[in-house]
Amino acid sequence: MNYGEFGGQYVPQELKRKLNEIEKEFNKLSKDESFNKEYLYYLKQYIGRPSPLYFAENLTKYAGGAKIYLKREDLNYTGAHKINNAIGQVLLAKRMNKTHIIAETGAGQHGVATATVCSLFNIKCTIFMGAQDIKRQRVNVEKMKLLGADIVEVTRGKGTLKEAVDEAFEYLVKNKEIFYLIGSCVGPSPYPEMVKYFQKIIGEETKKQILEQETKLPKAIIACVGGGSNSIGLFTDFLKEKNVDIYGVEGAGKGVKTGKHASAIHNNKVGILHGMKTYTMQDEQGNIQDAYSISAGLDYPGIGPEHAYLNSIGRVKYDSITDEEAVNAFKLLCKLEGIIPALESSHAIAYAIKIAKKYKKEDAIIVNLSGRGDKDIDTILKESSYECIK
Repeated sequence: MNYGEFGGQYVPQELKRKLNEIEKEFNKLSKDESFNKEYLYYLKQYIGRPSPLYFAENLTKYAGGAKIYLKREDLNYTGAHKINNAIGQVLLAKRMNKTHIIAETGAGQHGVATATVCSLFNIKCTIFMGAQDIKRQRVNVEKMKLLGADIVEVTRGKGTLKEAVDEAFEYLVKNKEIFYLIGSCVGPSPYPEMVKYFQKIIGEETKKQILEQETKLPKAIIACVGGGSNSIGLFTDFLKEKNVDIYGVEGAGKGVKTGKHASAIHNNKVGILHGMKTYTMQDEQGNIQDAYSISAGLDYPGIGPEHAYLNSIGRVKYDSITDEEAVNAFKLLCKLEGIIPALESSHAIAYAIKIAKKYKKEDAIIVNLSGRGDKDIDTILKESSYECIK
């Protein structure tokens, strides 16, 4: 895949050989009818796809602009979009005769999805997770343990998603027989391409569903962006539609001017992170800086290389939402629609409310509700000072 100057394999030679082996097998299987048939079988019969596209009538009235639709990835089995990719990659690992799968996780949804599919196919599973994320995503940690996964607590650095990815890659280099099941569209090639392939079902379904309900394409689509798996899944099938505005929403944390945020694109510096060339958060010396977001899934100091490319050519507008705005949107969706969204998804909800009045009332805009929010209840309870949007 050509991402312009972005992407690539900036890794040791031994790891490059492993990646090339995975890429060769992936390229072969992605064109294999029996492999894709098996993948689609599990999407439908195990995950419960297609996920609904829901018209949020109450939220629409509140925002006072375009019709707001929610792509309900929170209703997938395990509660998020992550299972789409986990099923695809575990089937690939199985075809490659791998007996041990590792994964990183921040918000815990990818960890739960990986533990789930490893349990389904009786494959050993090890999950790397930062110490801070283990504390704030306690429920998902217990789910992974119940599913039989071994949890490796990563205590170095800030103890969040970046450090979990660091540790997983180091383990991958040292152990030949394992398969690293990356959860986001980050890392060296072919991982961004693989994750995109297994997540593009989101946008394919969404386009079909909105045409059935509205008989026309949406005016805009919106998704949150950490590494960027749910967003690239939604965006891919719409990129060629010139009249559809596309928005990616990063975590502004305490505010992008405070330095306590997770907006790599706002930082506007290109560097090498986890074997890929992309926008990263850096200090003046070019060292990777810590990211910050109330949302564990957005707390990452970089962005997927295709997102970097789409930003560079201006096809997607990337913006950011603060912690306070996201928490307000979380509470608002609970109150208005009876839906408890993930804090990651709440960033996209908040942005949809902001831009709804840019469009006509007969227009539709779509938000990818990437996951459910039961995992975030402890965090929300600590943020009781935030009131619902007035």
